[in-house]
Amino acid sequence: MTFIVLGVDGGGSKTRVIVADERGTAIGEVVGPGSAARPGEIELSADVITAGINDALASCEMMHVMPKVLCVGVAGAATDSERQALWQALVERDVAEEVVVHPDYAIALDDAFGDGPGVLLICGTGSAAFGRSPAGVTARCGGWGPICGDEGSGAWIGRRALSVVTAAADGREPETALLGAVLTAAQVNEPRELVAWAAHASPAQFASIAPIVTSVADAGDLRANALLSLAVEELILHVRTLSRSLFGDERAATPVALTGGMLRKGSTLRKRLEQRLRSAVPGAQLHADEVIPARGAVRGALRFLGETVA
Repeated sequence: MTFIVLGVDGGGSKTRVIVADERGTAIGEVVGPGSAARPGEIELSADVITAGINDALASCEMMHVMPKVLCVGVAGAATDSERQALWQALVERDVAEEVVVHPDYAIALDDAFGDGPGVLLICGTGSAAFGRSPAGVTARCGGWGPICGDEGSGAWIGRRALSVVTAAADGREPETALLGAVLTAAQVNEPRELVAWAAHASPAQFASIAPIVTSVADAGDLRANALLSLAVEELILHVRTLSRSLFGDERAATPVALTGGMLRKGSTLRKRLEQRLRSAVPGAQLHADEVIPARGAVRGALRFLGETVA
């Protein structure tokens, strides 16, 4: 082994770090807390990423080795200025000889399709879709953040679940098992206490309610099921929009890949989404392989060095 590189996927709920050799083979990997870039919190993101790097290097007994390149894809770093600020913070921490910072979608696209065309749907704490046409044109749909976007995401489902619960508490909606489940998840005793909880909750905390909604839906609760169905429709809109804009029509052959904590293999939301894709985006050609954005970041690190990436 002549050198090592680092690939990092910094999401809202977790950060994955992969240590790889010059061939791109993973030799160490850890998952830690979220490191998404938030306004005014770039230094915190850099601290979380640095801690993950140290843990990953320790896991493969490489603490004494300086990585050639660190390639980071981080959620929330949508602008050049945000990525520059994170780059500077990581350079100052002396974590690698070279540092490269990309938006999170770039490393995910790299792992899913390499340089080829396709549409990638990301759904975790937040949501967004990104695509590349056969001609190499790229486009984004969604990803407007937790306040005015991220439809269908974990945080979006969590916020909507609170609305369902408060409406049920009023009697504006029928009774739902979500009421007790959400109160338990938020560790409060009555619906009115949710107001104070929500006022201080982070997107990741809202997203922590989404698995509760899924469990209640799987148990047969009609309102929870309706909420998941609505989330699926919102996510489908992302894919269909990019299929039309990049491939000409939703019936055109469109490679589609799914990633993010809410769309892990076997999850209820993913199963429903895959089923709905068949009719809503008839040309969708779903990738069966798991998308691992941190692995795409490793590819980006090797490409930066001019290495051939398989």
